Parts: sequence; structure tokens; C-alpha cells
Amino acid sequence: GDARTFFTRWFETVQVGDGKAFATGYYIPEIAGSRTHRAGYAPIYARPSDLVDVDLGQFSTELKGKKIRGRVEDANFVPYYDRTMIEEGALSGKARILGYAVDPVELFFLQVQGSGLVRMADGEVLRIGYDSQNGRDYTGIGKLMLDRGLIGRGEASMQGIVAWLHANPEEGRAIMRENKSYVFFRVLDGPPLGAMGFPVSDQATVVAQDTGGAIKGTNRFDTFWGAGDEARAIAGGMSARGTAFLLLPTGTLARLGSRLGVARP
Repeated sequence: GDARTFFTRWFETVQVGDGKAFATGYYIPEIAGSRTHRAGYAPIYARPSDLVDVDLGQFSTELKGKKIRGRVEDANFVPYYDRTMIEEGALSGKARILGYAVDPVELFFLQVQGSGLVRMADGEVLRIGYDSQNGRDYTGIGKLMLDRGLIGRGEASMQGIVAWLHANPEEGRAIMRENKSYVFFRVLDGPPLGAMGFPVSDQATVVAQDTGGAIKGTNRFDTFWGAGDEARAIAGGMSARGTAFLLLPTGTLARLGSRLGVARP
């Protein structure tokens, strides 16, 4: 209905810190795929059977809310395989292959987006979404390439980065491997779901519907633009700074203030 009236009546406006914000964009990519492997194709892995999630809050109250992922090796809990190890075959016999990506660069960016469509040669479309991740920290390769002078500011969009990686395959593969994070997928029977368990909506009233491994820090946002060429163009080139205001249910700030012993501003 009338969103403006609804939020005016039931919500209050707050800021986190000074409100300075940074927003990027993401979308649902579609990549070329195959049911069978050929030279140069990249496997699309489901969650490995030996990947273990650990809730550290169960071991110490000081670690409440913190989680790590890894695997057990010789009775020790160790970090999970990184991108290089996985690409070199570490998951053989440990993870189901959902299909193959014709272009490993496109698969890399599908992992960054978190979900996507894989179109097979016969026209069938495999819809996949985020299932888990290897527990390694995410590294944005765009910044690495900028810092090393491999691309200029005007080439730092997703499209510019992809073009450089295609033009420099060996060096590009090495740079992609510096992002040790690796995403595992599951087959979806509907649109991708956010962290709240609902399908994410594009270009609507901006609601926090999901969380992302690369989206960290105060007032850091990733905006969803849907699927298709237009969404790819907008999301791939989006890098915006501004001021963020958050809408919280009326009374939230007062309750927080009383609990923390601070006055409401």
C-alpha cells in the first residue's frame, strides 16, 4: 500500500555513526554451462561433505555470535581448502558437481553475486543459490588490480575487470586465486532467498533482506537490481557514496538507550 504513510507512522529515523555510506550493486547473472566436463570448464560444487560449521558461542559466552568453518584432519580442526586447492582438485570425492561453467571467470563472479542461472547447451536452465562458503576471508580483486596499476579508475567496474581477466588469462587466474573465499551452491526451485528466508526483491523500497561475506562495516550496502542485461550494467558499474538513514520500529532507540545507560539523542 502507501509505504510512505506506513513508515512515517510506525518507524523512527536513526543513523549509525556519522551516516557516511558506501553502496555497490549485485544482480542475478546468467552464465553458459554444461552437464559434462570439457577442457577449460570449471565445476560448480555443492557443499562438501567434510565442511564443518562451528558456533564458537557454544564454547565461550565471549564468542557469542561468532562462527568459523573448517574441516577435521588427524583429530585437529583446520581451515578449509582455499580457492587454489579447490581448483586443483581438493574436493574430489567430497562434493557433488552440479554442472560445469564454460567460463571460469563468469563462475568467479557468479560466486561473488551469490546466486545465478546456468544455461546449458540444450537450453535448459539450472537455477543455483548460495549454500555455504569455505570460511576463508573474501578479498576484492578489483582493489588489488587498481593498487597494482593493472586497471585504471575508469576500468574498475565489473565489466572492466572481466575484460582484463579475459585478456590476461594466466595473470588473471593468479589474481582470482588471491581471493581465497569459495562459494558452494545448491539447486533452487524458485528465486534466490535472502538471510530472512524470503525471495529478495529488486528496485523496491530498500529493505535489508540479506547478508554477504564481502559486505562488511558500518553503513555498507549492496543493492539488488534483479536479472538481465540492464541489471548487469547497473550493478556492475555501481559504486556510490552518500549518507545513510535507517528506519527502525518506533521506540527501538529509546529501549537501546535505557539498556546501555545513555540518553536518547
